[in-house]
Amino acid sequence: MVAAVVLIRAVPGDVPALARRIAGIEGVAEVYSVSGEYDLIAILRVEEYERIAAIVTEEIAQVNGIERTNTLTAFRVYSRQDMERAWDMFD
Repeated sequence: MVAAVVLIRAVPGDVPALARRIAGIEGVAEVYSVSGEYDLIAILRVEEYERIAAIVTEEIAQVNGIERTNTLTAFRVYSRQDMERAWDMFD
């Protein structure tokens, strides 16, 4: 599984409706409304890196109400659950 974080700046308007539209795109696992420089963060989880490019450029970027995006592709994931499993192998 490949993951990416897409930072989204929205034009002034209805951010919740924009978030719902983005959340409906296949490959978008979650969308968070946030404070700061960006208005939304979309988490993508897909099978192949190429799919990230398609989702961001052909689907997310085409949604009306988006001013700009910044995509961060993940190399590895680290989580508490992963750490707990790593220690379990020593039991």
